[in-house]
Amino acid sequence: MGEFTHLDADGSVRMVDVDDKQLTKRIAVASGLIEMKPDTLEKITAVAVKKGNVLETARIAGIMAAKKTSDLIPMCHPLNITHVSVDFFPDYDKNLIRIEAQASVTGKTGVEMEALSAVSVAALTIYDMCKSYDKGMVISDIHLKSKCGGKSGNFLAERYTR
Repeated sequence: MGEFTHLDADGSVRMVDVDDKQLTKRIAVASGLIEMKPDTLEKITAVAVKKGNVLETARIAGIMAAKKTSDLIPMCHPLNITHVSVDFFPDYDKNLIRIEAQASVTGKTGVEMEALSAVSVAALTIYDMCKSYDKGMVISDIHLKSKCGGKSGNFLAERYTR
């Protein structure tokens, strides 16, 4: 079981020791989609949802999620994140909103999970605020688009360069 970084020699779960790693600037970008009915998308972009400004609420929720990732995912290290952004890209032809989050840190471990958490919680917030209009919304395609920094170097998910 030595090839699994979160297991010790006895197979017990452990947090990876990053003490000997170098401090480097690390940036991760994640993306995801939430599909909905055309009138739901219109209400969101017109800021006409009865619960308030959906996208600004989802932006705040995504940023908060990035900051709390280590509380949600057991083996994630708490990070002193230096920046998180959450942006929304409505697509009226496909009746969806693409969500993109970027997280940055100067640290010993990456911020991929923080960026992914931001996208996930932003999408869930959109769903929560609009479920009275559209319970059939679909959250999908949450993925890491890119990351830079750290020992493993840069990563660009070619499949998701849309």
